[in-house]
Amino acid sequence: MSANITSPNETSTHQYRLISILVAGMLGFTSLQSVAFDFKGALKDAVEKEISQQSESPTTPTDAASATETAKSNNTTASSETTFNWKNPSTAEEITLGREIAGNLLGAAPLVKDATLQKYVNSVGRWVASQSERPELPWRFGVIESEDLNAFAAPGGYIMLTKGLYRKLQNEAQLAGVLGHEIAHVVKKHQLKVLQKQQLLNIGAGLLSEKYAKDNVLISKAIGSGAEISARSLDKSAEYEADRLGLSYATRAGYEPYGLTDVLQTLGQSNTNDASVALLFKTHPHPDERLSALSESVGGQLDKMTNGKTLEKRFYLLK
Repeated sequence: MSANITSPNETSTHQYRLISILVAGMLGFTSLQSVAFDFKGALKDAVEKEISQQSESPTTPTDAASATETAKSNNTTASSETTFNWKNPSTAEEITLGREIAGNLLGAAPLVKDATLQKYVNSVGRWVASQSERPELPWRFGVIESEDLNAFAAPGGYIMLTKGLYRKLQNEAQLAGVLGHEIAHVVKKHQLKVLQKQQLLNIGAGLLSEKYAKDNVLISKAIGSGAEISARSLDKSAEYEADRLGLSYATRAGYEPYGLTDVLQTLGQSNTNDASVALLFKTHPHPDERLSALSESVGGQLDKMTNGKTLEKRFYLLK
């Protein structure tokens, strides 16, 4: 089950382009190796490009009628191109939706301004994700400015953990365990399935017109609710499944398998009245429950894993 661990800096470079449903002209990132989680930068570039194009081609009174007809035509085309298949979303749709949800989350808590930290976490995260059933996703990881102890996942491979939780970690195996848990949420599409159910129920109940069900107005509504879903509770069964799979991914990557359980024990010792863990305890089963569930499902199998690495000397310490 375990594998020889390699340096995070040896993670291979992938070229890809994300198909944007919501923002025309928004391109995906071209280098997984060098760019870490720059959602807000991508959005800013897209908006500036749109403004620039508009300023270069002003509409005059004489061609206003023509411009109106063109806009109607473009809106019709855009509507057909932005149809989101909630019943069975494609991988491209999942990625784009997750990207926008993550950007919304970053609006509330920006990334920690430490490029070395972000690159390091991305390298560890992608290595662990490569051991999962969906290694081909454009995985993105980031540490956000928050003293709370928590981590979040959005569909398509977008994962964030708070600076407060990162400071609680003592080695790379613990980081791998935490990221593995969030990776499992994405692999099993836990948040996406909640969104699908919510949107399909809305459509079926007639709360949204047929027109809105087919264009990006519905998708825009889903972004707000998606950010909320990423930060609130999933079913206990989903959290337990993510713990089991996350532990497995980290172990396959060559890490000490007890990394995640160490973190859960640390969180379990937190005062329940501590504001930094209030959201975590509200949205997740108590760490003691999660440890019990892991113990029942894994049994003594972890004792057989004797060559896992903790890599505390390589762990990046926040300044």
